[in-house]
Amino acid sequence: MCRSSTTTPPRLGSVRRVLARRRRYLLDGRPVEFAASYLPLDIARGTQIAEPNPGPGGIYARLEELGHHLHHFEEEIRARMPSPDEVRTLRLASGVPVIHLIRTAFDAEGRAVEVCDTVMAADAYVLAYQLPAT
Repeated sequence: MCRSSTTTPPRLGSVRRVLARRRRYLLDGRPVEFAASYLPLDIARGTQIAEPNPGPGGIYARLEELGHHLHHFEEEIRARMPSPDEVRTLRLASGVPVIHLIRTAFDAEGRAVEVCDTVMAADAYVLAYQLPAT
């Protein structure tokens, strides 16, 4: 689901209006994750990013096509106990924590072009990373 919003995540800086994209992911019919991406409206309005299906490569490919060449991402990850709404949305068993990930995508000019706020059922995921040593 996509919609315009005036609620702006602080990580987008001085942006006043955003396009919000909300998704829910299922594994074998069970909800395991939901996410909301927020993009500056001046970038996303009238583009394929605002469509329910942004096409091959998703919104990052569309941002690149629009000239916002992605340079880096910042992620904040924490494990915590879920809110009552999150328990209902993810149909969590008692005592199951969630993983809360907030990722900010920056273009080559240093502009934050997307903030993705994701909540995952911790019993459904393993987060594995490879990071350069230098």
